[in-house]
Amino acid sequence: MTIDLNDPLTLIAIVGGAFALVLVILLIMVVKRAGQSTQMAQIVASQMGGVTQRVQMLSDGQQQLFGGLTSVTEAQAQSQANMLKLMEQRLQNVTEMMNRNLTTSAKTTAASLGELQQRLKTIDKAQENITKLSGDVLSLQDILSNKQTRGAFGEIQLHDIVSKALPSDSYSLQHTLSNGKRADCLIHLPNPPGPIVIDSKFPLEAYEALRRAKSDYELNDAARLMRTAVRTHIKAISEKYIIEGETADGALMFLPSEAVYAELHANFSELVREGFNARVWIVSPTTCMATLNTMRAILKDARMREQAGAIRKELALLYTDVDRLGTRVENLDRHFGMAAKDIAEIKISADKAGRRAQRLDNFDFEELAPDADPAVVPLSVPKS
Repeated sequence: MTIDLNDPLTLIAIVGGAFALVLVILLIMVVKRAGQSTQMAQIVASQMGGVTQRVQMLSDGQQQLFGGLTSVTEAQAQSQANMLKLMEQRLQNVTEMMNRNLTTSAKTTAASLGELQQRLKTIDKAQENITKLSGDVLSLQDILSNKQTRGAFGEIQLHDIVSKALPSDSYSLQHTLSNGKRADCLIHLPNPPGPIVIDSKFPLEAYEALRRAKSDYELNDAARLMRTAVRTHIKAISEKYIIEGETADGALMFLPSEAVYAELHANFSELVREGFNARVWIVSPTTCMATLNTMRAILKDARMREQAGAIRKELALLYTDVDRLGTRVENLDRHFGMAAKDIAEIKISADKAGRRAQRLDNFDFEELAPDADPAVVPLSVPKS
């Protein structure tokens, strides 16, 4: 049997036993000394009686304490059982709730992962497009870095815009003017204003330098180059493509980039004003399309005016044809009247012929006389 030293009842029992053992030892020592003194024996006996009484009281208290500890132990055990049951119930509820939450979270996570996968696919596709676009941008940069290829690129873009906005017979590409200069595009507008030239060769070196500038010095130097290049180009267009009596009193400078157009209007507005003064209008792909649509309306109005005389001539001819048609209808009506009269007369003759045929059918033939000459057969006179 194992002794539990943590149990209060066991400790009390051990203490009580030890106390009783000490009392017995004292009693034995007292008995050994009994021969030495009777008075001492009486005192010891009196003390032993008191000790015995106290031991009895201690035993009674020990019993009461044991009973109280038993009750406390039983109550504690019951409380622990109730606590364990409550804990188990709560643990079960928490477990069920966690299972439900985990199931819901798993479904939500699966749906989120599905959406994330779709978005990743979209991002991958967009990345491929961006990679392709980056290659196209690099190719465009290579094109724009060369003057000849840049000029061809501007001409192709201008041709695409013009061909979409105007009829094919209203413009000419690479048209040679009387001064020997070749225009990228000549719009055949009526007078006024007259044919107008569109030039697509814009110097982009200064703009590229302005875009790559990192310090204030580089920025100022690139801006100075930009102003010089644009002024030179405006002057060249004004001198080569504005010819009095042959072209309109203005020309268009086509910029193949909206960024350059925005940069000029945002930071170089004085160059735009100088272009206005030189009658050189700066246009981008968007504004060029709007300008060409306006020119298309002008061409349509001019062609309608040109056709107005032809329309009046055709109307006069149409009136003559209608008048001739009326005369011929009258003649036809007259012929129809004569034919109706002839038909009526034919009907009268037919009626007369019918009546005569009826009378012939009613003639009576007389019998031949016996002495009459058989060769001569007289006809009887019809009865009236």
